[in-house]
Amino acid sequence: MITFDHVTKKYRTNIGLDDVSVHINKGDFVFLVGPSGAGKSTFIKLILKEINADRGTIKVGDFKVTNLSNREIPMFRRKVGTVFQDFRLLPKKTVFENVAFAMEVLHKPQRQIRKQVPQILSLVGISDKAHKYPDELSAGEQQRVAIARAIINNPAVLIADEPTGNLDPNTAWEIMDLLDQINMRGTTIVMVTHAKDIVDKMKKRVIAIERGRIVRDEQGQYGYRGEQRFE
Repeated sequence: MITFDHVTKKYRTNIGLDDVSVHINKGDFVFLVGPSGAGKSTFIKLILKEINADRGTIKVGDFKVTNLSNREIPMFRRKVGTVFQDFRLLPKKTVFENVAFAMEVLHKPQRQIRKQVPQILSLVGISDKAHKYPDELSAGEQQRVAIARAIINNPAVLIADEPTGNLDPNTAWEIMDLLDQINMRGTTIVMVTHAKDIVDKMKKRVIAIERGRIVRDEQGQYGYRGEQRFE
C-alpha cells in the first residue's frame, strides 16, 4: 500500500530522511515513533506530496507519488484521509456541514451526502451532535468529527498525526478504539505519536525513526531497543 524505496530528503544542512526503505501493507496499523526532529513529519509530508523527495521513489496504492504532477495531486489526496492534533474544523459550519464539506468539494450529489454523513456520524458516535458547532463540542468530540470528515470518502489510507495529543487519557483511548475499528474495516492507518502507553498496549506494528533513519520496524513496544527515549 505504501512503499518508500531509498528515499532521502534534506533541508539545507539538516536531513529529514536518509536513504529510507520501508513497505506498509494494505490493512496495516502502523505507529510512527521517534524523538522530536527525527523525521516523522517529513515521512508524512512525503506521503501526502506536501514536499518532494531528493532521491528515491514513493508509492501509495497505484500512485507513484514522486512522479505526480500538480494536476494529479488533488486526485491522489482524495485517496488519503488525514487527522491532526488540532482538529482543523471549520468553525462556522456545524458538525454535519464539516463532514459534508469533504464530499461537496468532490461534487458528490446532495442525496448521497444526506444519506452518507449520518451513517459516518453514527459510526464515530456523535449522531446527536450533528447540528452543533465546533466550539460547542469537547476536544474528544471535535476529534471524532475530524475523523468522520477524514473517512467520509472511504480513503484507502488514513494518516493520523498525533490525534490524541490534545486529549485527556480516557478520551485518547476512546479515539484509539475508534481508529482500531476503522482499521478493522480495511483502512490502512499510519499514526504519528509520542504516546508510549498507547503504543505499548495496542501492540501494533512500530516503525521507529531517529536522525532520519529507521532504527526499528517490528511488532511490539515503543522503546528504542531497550533505551528509554520517548520524546
